[in-house]
Amino acid sequence: MFNITQTENRQLLDKELGLEGMLNETKLLNFARLLKILIDLFGVDEPFHKIGDREGKEIEFFFPALNGYITLVFVKNRMNFEPRVGKSKNPVSRITINVKKDDIIRIVSGMVVGKNNFLGVLKLIFKYYVPRKVKISGSYLSVIKMFKCMAIGKNKMYKAEGAVLNL
Repeated sequence: MFNITQTENRQLLDKELGLEGMLNETKLLNFARLLKILIDLFGVDEPFHKIGDREGKEIEFFFPALNGYITLVFVKNRMNFEPRVGKSKNPVSRITINVKKDDIIRIVSGMVVGKNNFLGVLKLIFKYYVPRKVKISGSYLSVIKMFKCMAIGKNKMYKAEGAVLNL
C-alpha cells in the first residue's frame, strides 16, 4: 500500500495552486496586451484629449474568477496608454467583473467594441452594471471616461460597408 503524508499532500497542493496562479496571471497579461493592441490600432484620440485633470489617475479592474487585477492609467495620448497587471496603489475607482472564467473574454470585448458616446455608455450600464456582472466602487465619472477611452466602436472600420468585427 502507498501512503501519502500530510507534508506530501501539502506540497502537491502548493504546486497545483502555483500552476493555477501562473495560468491566471498569463490570462490577465494577455487581456492587458490585447487591450493595448486594440486601442493602438483602432482607438479614437478624442476621448483621450478630454481627460483633463484625471491624467495620471488609476482605475483598477478586479477579476475574482482569475484572482487578479489589471490597472489602467489615464493618459492624454492614446499611444502612451499602457495597461498593467497588478493591484493599483491609489485607484480612483475599482471595477469588479463578477463572471465565470469563460465569460470574461465576452464581457471585456463587449466593453471594448462599444461606441464611446452616450448611447454606448448606456448600453454598457444596462448590459453589465444593472445585472451586477460589473460592480463599480469609487468615481463613476472616471469609470465612464475610461470606458470612452477604451471603446473602439467609432473607428471608421465599423462604418465600412460589409465590415463585421464582433469579438
